[in-house]
Amino acid sequence: MNCYMFPGQPLSPNATLPDDEDFREVAEMARYRACFDLHDFAWLGEKWTENVKLQVYGVSMSLYHARRLRREGARPDVIAEHSMGIYPSLAVSGALPEGDVLEIAYRAGCLMSGMGKAVEYALGCMVGLPLEPVLSIAENNGVYPANLNTSRHFLLSGERRGMEAAEAEALENGAFSVRLFPCDAPLHSPLMAGIEAEMMEIFSDYRYLEPAVPLMNHIDQGYLAAGDLARFMTHELALPVYWERCYKALRNAGVDMFFEVGAGDSLKKYNRWIESEALRR
Repeated sequence: MNCYMFPGQPLSPNATLPDDEDFREVAEMARYRACFDLHDFAWLGEKWTENVKLQVYGVSMSLYHARRLRREGARPDVIAEHSMGIYPSLAVSGALPEGDVLEIAYRAGCLMSGMGKAVEYALGCMVGLPLEPVLSIAENNGVYPANLNTSRHFLLSGERRGMEAAEAEALENGAFSVRLFPCDAPLHSPLMAGIEAEMMEIFSDYRYLEPAVPLMNHIDQGYLAAGDLARFMTHELALPVYWERCYKALRNAGVDMFFEVGAGDSLKKYNRWIESEALRR
């Protein structure tokens, strides 16, 4: 049983890009639906932030890799999404056309970029500590758990100054590593509620079809229907991503082949960690 896994926003673009008909078609859609030139990694009109660039780039690469996998005959029996991986998931599941999901990523990214004009936000990747100390560190410093990827790999989200204090506390408590990344908005935290109504307006602009391939959500591991999608995409921005739960639910559902469909291999690494930890028990 095959699963396509769609990762969230990459940290950087690849040094080289594909050169084939599928990529050229995706790049053309990015130009016209998201005002973005993939080859030059540059805006064609109004200049938005680096994070919005990476969001459009990430969705584009997921759409491209899904096309290539299908050409190779590896079709999905189920789809899983991580954070902004929900956008390309919609296209591959048949809920929306590819051009629409590129436009959604662009519009949502532009809206989120406005949050960073008033407050400086950051995401923090913490590796090595178990969940309880991480939750305590978040609470102590006024930040929030954003991604629960494995039993010892977490992302926190919040204001930059709080994230810096959380970084110091995590290292003092024995974290293997902590890295902070600037971001436009405090993704997967309650702070996103400030733009919830505007996000819902964006997501409600589109007509969703029922997914032709079961699409598992990263919050409660249920399967999304057409009527759920606009509401889910709005609310998931204020809630954590539970990837470890997703992976275990997929395995329990009978998935034995996982394909990471996008830039990088972060989800594959999380899966290997989850499996290795299960073997150690």
